[in-house]
Order: sequence, then C-alpha cells, then structure tokens
Amino acid sequence: MTSFDSSPTLTAWRALLAVAVVFVMLATTGWTAVRHQQSAAPREIALAAWARDRIAGHSLPDTDAPAYRLAHFFATLTAGQQVALADKYPLVVGNLNGVPVTLRYRANRHALALATTAEQQRAQDVGLSPDGRHQALLRLERFRSLLAGDRQILAFDPSGRGHAAEVFGDLDRARRVSVVVPGVDTSLLTLERTGRKKNTAPVGMAQSLYAAERAVAGSRTAVIAWADYTAPAGIGMDAALGRLAAEGAVRLNSLVGALPGTSSVSLFCHSYGSVLCGVAARELPSRVSDIAVAGSPGMRADSAAGLHTRARVWAMRDGDDWIEDVPNMAVGGLGHGADPVEPGFGARIVSASGAVGHSGYFEPGTTSLSNFAAIGVGAYDSVSCSSADHACHRDISGEPGA
Repeated sequence: MTSFDSSPTLTAWRALLAVAVVFVMLATTGWTAVRHQQSAAPREIALAAWARDRIAGHSLPDTDAPAYRLAHFFATLTAGQQVALADKYPLVVGNLNGVPVTLRYRANRHALALATTAEQQRAQDVGLSPDGRHQALLRLERFRSLLAGDRQILAFDPSGRGHAAEVFGDLDRARRVSVVVPGVDTSLLTLERTGRKKNTAPVGMAQSLYAAERAVAGSRTAVIAWADYTAPAGIGMDAALGRLAAEGAVRLNSLVGALPGTSSVSLFCHSYGSVLCGVAARELPSRVSDIAVAGSPGMRADSAAGLHTRARVWAMRDGDDWIEDVPNMAVGGLGHGADPVEPGFGARIVSASGAVGHSGYFEPGTTSLSNFAAIGVGAYDSVSCSSADHACHRDISGEPGA
C-alpha cells in the first residue's frame, strides 16, 4: 500500500479529495448510470433446467466445473449431441469456458435470436414507462446488430446490463491472441458505437487493434472484445473501489485459461479495465506474455513487481487524458494505488502520441495503437518508447517475464 502522512485528518481529506476528483472526472466524460436492469430469470431458469437434465444417460456437468472438465465432457459427445445441447440451452452453452468456440458462436446466435424476440414483445408492452420503452428499443437494436452478418459472439448474457464478448479472427488457429479489457460503464448498450466514436467502445477498440495487428505481421492473430464482466456503472463508489475488478478478474482468468490451442495472449486494459488486469495478474496463466494498460487510474499494486506476474507490463497515457489528475492513492480500499506511467512503478512506458484524451488510444493512425499492435504480435523492436523511458526495450525476448 502507498504510505501517507500519519495525520488521520490529512488522510481523511485526501480520501475525500480523491473521491471528489473521480466523481468529477467521470461526470465530464458523459458516463451515466443505467438504472433499469432486466431480470436475470431466463438464464437462471436455463441453469436450473441444465442441472436436472441428462444426455446419453449421463448427467450434465456442473457449469462451474473447470474448463478442462467441460472440454472433456463435450469431446465425448457426438456432433449431433453437441448441437442439441447448444440449441436447447444457448444461454448456458454459449457462456461455458471449455466448450468449442464454434459451438459457443452457434449457441449465442440462438440466444440472441430468442432475446430479440423477447425484447420485441417487451417493447410493445403498454405498461412500460417511456424510459422503459426507450431502453427496450436500445437493447433490441443491440441484439439485432450482434445478430447481423457472421459475427463471432463468444459470450452473451442479456441479464441486467448484460455481458458479451466478440472475436475477430480465427481463435482456433491463432498463434497470438489479444484481449481488450474495457473500463467503466461497459454494458450491452455501450458495447459498440458508430461514426466518430466507434473506436471508443469495446467492439471498435478490438476491430481497430485487429486491423493494426494484421498490418504489422502476417502471423495468425485473433482479438477478443471482452465485455464479459460487470463494470462500474456511471458515477459511483464502485469506480473508486476494487470489488468489481476482483470479480471480473476471476472471469478474465477463466477465459484466458480456456482459450483453445497454445497461443500467446496479450491483455490490453483501458481505464478501470487496467484495475481488473492488475488484480488478475497474480493468477494469470503462463501463456499471458504481456499486459498493456492505457489511461490507468492504478493497478492495485505499488509496482510492476507487486503484480507478481511473469508477463511484461507496459503502460501509456496521453498528455490530454484527464485520468492524470486523479490522485493515485490507496486508503482503506479506496483508490487504485500507484501510477503505472511513473518511472518508479517499473512498467515499460511507451508513447501514446496521437491519442486524444481518455478514450482515443485505439484510434487508427495513432502511435498508441501502433504500439499496442506491435506488442500484440510480439514485434517488440517496433514499439516506440516514451521519452520518459528510453529503456522500455530492455531485456526483450520471446519469453514472458523477460
């Protein structure tokens, strides 16, 4: 933990100042809380039915079983039996780590189709308030968008504010996989945007990174837009605390550990997503070679060494990013600790040239995106160091932790 003046009064004032700054900074970004959440009943009902069901005379496995056990169970089924389970329990199969990814894509398309039908009916409910109808129409638009074309939806749960993950590229054949971990106010409604703000949302970030990685190297890559955790919603204490980061870290580690093949994995963590990645770092599978953070309020550690990971740790921050004004502190669970772009933290500090503000790190043509792409494909010699850290290329090799 970061040390502070021993005066209780001064410590209390610093804590209050940190909260105030966090609240004001979040307010200036236009983030708003989503108050109207949907019932979790559909997935709860599906999970209860799954627990009672059988196939080929055998009970279905516990949904919280380790990924390798779920993978083994599905490997014992015929193709027809796999499809039957995916179609009968799409909200279950589509979210199980260890299930073949192509089967998860199928299950989630089915789940999205069912959710679209249900949301159409809900939007026509005469008992809905105007705000409720507006929310239903927004969700309906999102479901239809996710169903369009041949999108590869790796996770989908419409419960509450919703979770989702989308894959760009061939996850089964990729030699390197990048996972984009977004921050505050991530939900189904903020999963993607259009127009000039496209690259500020998780899907746009991942699309942009995937295109940049393919331009850097001819090796097989895949990128995951990972919005499959409950992020802090709007202005609130959750943004200054680590509870949701800790819960999300468990989900992130489960995902990474269950990815197919032996691909090397890089994490690209933005804003509160970097808090999550910091908490997850200690338990990350060894296949994670790099953790890169941008616009970070802290990683809940005093230093890169304090993350207890063999992965290389990279950090960047644009000069116009308001997150710079948020005090880096940790008092009684409030705040996220040391600043990753401070030289004393020990991360490799890279250039964010071209990025504009807190949400511009994935914009095409920026050095920030080029650096992310180089890290993602392992082209470390192409990374542009920040002027604050000319030694960010130190001891680079093909192995994590070097």
